[in-house]
Amino acid sequence: MHGLGNDFVVIDARAGGAPVTPALARALGDRNRGVGFDQLAVVRAGEGVAAEVDFWNADGSLADACGNATRCVARLLMDETGARALDLRTGRGVLRAEEAGGGLVRVNMGPPELDWRQVPLAREMDLDPLPIEGSPGAAGMGNPHCVFVVEDVGLVDVAATGRAIEEHPLFPERTNVEFVQVIDRETIRMRVWERGGMVTLACGSGACASVVVTARRGLTGRKVTVRLDGGDLGIDWREDGVWMTGPTARVFEGHLSPDFLGAIA
Repeated sequence: MHGLGNDFVVIDARAGGAPVTPALARALGDRNRGVGFDQLAVVRAGEGVAAEVDFWNADGSLADACGNATRCVARLLMDETGARALDLRTGRGVLRAEEAGGGLVRVNMGPPELDWRQVPLAREMDLDPLPIEGSPGAAGMGNPHCVFVVEDVGLVDVAATGRAIEEHPLFPERTNVEFVQVIDRETIRMRVWERGGMVTLACGSGACASVVVTARRGLTGRKVTVRLDGGDLGIDWREDGVWMTGPTARVFEGHLSPDFLGAIA
């Protein structure tokens, strides 16, 4: 599946078991020898929710949150059950997903994390600006984000700068890196380097964090269209959390071959 070109492998593990290991995640994430993905989502049965969802990065590490993948899983389950709203339990907590009409799904990604321990940062400091060249702001959305406001995102070497900032010592768990150009108070343009080592076409939690940073700086309101390389997301920072609205797409369904699985150490 994908949300605005942010692409995912979704594994249905509701029948039981823990099918994914770091080695399997890395093998699946290989775009030449596996399937390739920006993130892997594993759907498990859960008490009191439609499902529980685990997120894996292509480097075999776990993540607590992935906004676009959450919307994709919600779409799968809503299509399966006919429900127009459901709850998903993630490392971020229980997230509400709703049918938004016109093929769109909206998810409440929860309140932003605005304490240095929550992001997390390596030591106590204000989140905005950080003591990093370019004066970025930080916000947590169940995963860490470092947001640079720039004059023109087209002039930023996203891969080179993002790779360097991801490993910055202020971020003990590494960080996603967003570069934001403010178009007007209701519109921003964003490009992103995702933790785990890649430039992606979209990042839902990154779009949420970017709006939090620009709104806190007074550069935008709290309801903003975020223009990404893959398309637009609607972000609405409300009292109950940051709501994200956007499209999803199902590309194919299949089974992993015994030969592929047997070759994984």
